[in-house]
Amino acid sequence: MFKRIKISITIGLMLMLVTNSIAQFSREQQDQIAELKAIIDDKNSNDTTKAAAYTNLSEFFGVSNRDSMYILSVEAQKIAENTLQKNPDKATSKSLKISLSSALNNIGYYYKSVGNSVLALEYYQKSISILEDIDYKIGLGSSYNNIGLLHYTLGNIPFAIEFFHKSLKIREKINDKKGIAAVFNNLGSLYKNQDNIPQAIDYYTKCLNICEEIGDKKGLAYSYNNMGILYFIKKEYDLTIDFHQKSLKIKEEIGDKRGISESYHNIAKVYQSLTPKTSKEADSLTNLAMNFFLKSLNLKEEINDKIGIATTLSSIGHLELSQGLVNNAKTKGLRALSIAKEVGVVIEIQRAAALLYDVAMQQQNWKEALDMRNLELQMKDSITSEKALKIAINQQAKYEYEKQKALDDAEHEKQLAIEQEAKAKQKIISYAIAGGLVLVILFFGFVFNRLQVTKKQKNIIEAQKQEVEQQKEIVEKAHLLLEEKNSEIIASIRYAKRIQDALLTSQKYIERNINRLKTTK
Repeated sequence: MFKRIKISITIGLMLMLVTNSIAQFSREQQDQIAELKAIIDDKNSNDTTKAAAYTNLSEFFGVSNRDSMYILSVEAQKIAENTLQKNPDKATSKSLKISLSSALNNIGYYYKSVGNSVLALEYYQKSISILEDIDYKIGLGSSYNNIGLLHYTLGNIPFAIEFFHKSLKIREKINDKKGIAAVFNNLGSLYKNQDNIPQAIDYYTKCLNICEEIGDKKGLAYSYNNMGILYFIKKEYDLTIDFHQKSLKIKEEIGDKRGISESYHNIAKVYQSLTPKTSKEADSLTNLAMNFFLKSLNLKEEINDKIGIATTLSSIGHLELSQGLVNNAKTKGLRALSIAKEVGVVIEIQRAAALLYDVAMQQQNWKEALDMRNLELQMKDSITSEKALKIAINQQAKYEYEKQKALDDAEHEKQLAIEQEAKAKQKIISYAIAGGLVLVILFFGFVFNRLQVTKKQKNIIEAQKQEVEQQKEIVEKAHLLLEEKNSEIIASIRYAKRIQDALLTSQKYIERNINRLKTTK
């Protein structure tokens, strides 16, 4: 009960902190933060939506406030895990797993930033296990990159390169330009520490070009920072200061306290390395360097950046040693070494050991000098060993080969697709021709059939015509015969009439004579 109340109070205070600290963000980001906070505060929001809101909100504080990021991520983890136990549908389950994997990844990032490499790796692996299960490539690209960074920090260079290339391969496949730039940046840093400056410049330049293209402010700030470091190695100090000032300006705009502290540290290193012309100028440069180192240290302690604290303590120790403040330098060196061993960061152990070796030599403590020298060389060997260099080269060659092979495979698949398309078209044409031939055959069959029918009908008509002609001939003959009979009959009638007329004339003659005789009496 009390634990639940404590967690609720922590979340409530954290959300108040979120509300009060959003001024550092752009107007667009402030609107997004307000929208996410409204979802969290809404009692009607379902657990799936809330888990995603907590995760997305935590992303905003990965740079400026890692404690807030951690608290938000833990809450997202709790909600997602509890809801997944209820066996939701497939779509809801996937959404919850994405939120859970992001939360675990962020928690791992938090533990890395405070120097707990064991827990960091544990949470990264948990995140990857979920991401591989749901085949969520965006998350896998991010988690592989983070594991690469962790191995790089621990001095496990072969593993670092392996995971960087895993991340790069996925991010190139899904065209995640921001993610690609991040991997290029990390590979640049790795090759820089391997003293392979040309390769480092190549990767940093690639990163810088992408960040400029997509307008990634954070990425651009770190690209400028790293280019500054490279020019520092080349002792081109004017360009070094120029790049670090550009980087610092952007980091201040986005509220990146850790980044700001790094820029302060890098600018201090430049002032420390400049060759003064006079003693007055030497004092001025020393004071400038110390001021920037102290500003860096204060910020790193504020955000509990243990790795950064160790780095800056070693740098301040070297500056104090150059001023003859041997005891102060030793104090800084011992504290830096203690922190570096605590977090297990090889390169920081090497730096602290190098400082303590110089201190021991100044104090003529030969045994301690020998011990520190051996420790320094041991750490250096773990970073730049011949085996690590060979593996780095092999990994790079493997990456280039796989990339070229992917291009060749893509070209081959494209050619196959063209051939398949051509075959498909040829098949369609063949079917069309065959279909056309069938239609032609059917048409000719139909025509032939109609011709046969027509011929048959014509024969019937001819037969009927002949029959009609024959009947007509019979009728005509009958007609002629009838006419002959009629002529004979008419002739007989006329002959009879003449006989009758002859008889009638004699009768009239007799009657006339009788009448005349009567008159005579």
